[in-house]
Amino acid sequence: MSTLGWTPSERELERARVRRSIKRRGVLIASAATIAVLGLLVVGLVASPGWDRFRETFLSWPDAKESFPDIARGFWLNVKMFLVAEPLILLLGGAVAIVRSTISPLLTPLRLLAVLYTDFFRGVPTILVVFLFAFGVPALRLQGVPTDLAVLGTAALVLSYGAYVAEVIRAGIESVHPSQVASAEALGLSRGQAMRFVVLPQGVRRVVPPLMNDFVSLQKDTALVGAVGVFESLFAAQDYGNFNFNYTPYLVTAAFFVALTIPLARFTDWMGRRMMERERGS
Repeated sequence: MSTLGWTPSERELERARVRRSIKRRGVLIASAATIAVLGLLVVGLVASPGWDRFRETFLSWPDAKESFPDIARGFWLNVKMFLVAEPLILLLGGAVAIVRSTISPLLTPLRLLAVLYTDFFRGVPTILVVFLFAFGVPALRLQGVPTDLAVLGTAALVLSYGAYVAEVIRAGIESVHPSQVASAEALGLSRGQAMRFVVLPQGVRRVVPPLMNDFVSLQKDTALVGAVGVFESLFAAQDYGNFNFNYTPYLVTAAFFVALTIPLARFTDWMGRRMMERERGS
């Protein structure tokens, strides 16, 4: 035993070497299995009877380069819709979740309205909501209401995803033990103050990973507005394919979305592990 601190014994050093050896062996086995599976998939794909036609139609480098600028401009619109919709969805979902968590009799009409909102927009497909907004709102000829399809499509996404996020946040609120509210009221906080300073911070923190998953899905679903004529990335790929009879731009569009959603997914996984480690005190 060293006077400056703990020194591992020979047995502990041997255990550490064994653990490292087992970890290296596991990594090697996993890598070899992954390479083998991917190799078999590639061989099977290349050896298929229609490979030459598939490569010409979906993997044409000249068509990828020609369609890239339009798809990039369209994808920037997807990103802007996502950045605008995300904070609005959080505000809407949080407000609906708080209303549904209230117990005051005076707020009963608001609670009923919140229930109807979540039931309706969770029951209707998102793409149908986009169509209803894109074609229904301009037909009403309301004064001061924008008729831009990108704006209407973003509003449809906000309303549709707001219902899902509201239920996620409400689940987080209800997961907080009632003793937390009782303790806050014993300290002199009102019901609203207890919700604001005690319940909401704990509830939202617990549902951050599923919220991030919803936003990963939101980024992908911004492509739905292309169905109503908004020139975003998917519409740009479809437009090019219809005129040139080549569908490589669809893979280019997919690459744009994957490049954005995979980092978001890994960030979600990291946040989930971090929350778990905090709860376990590790």
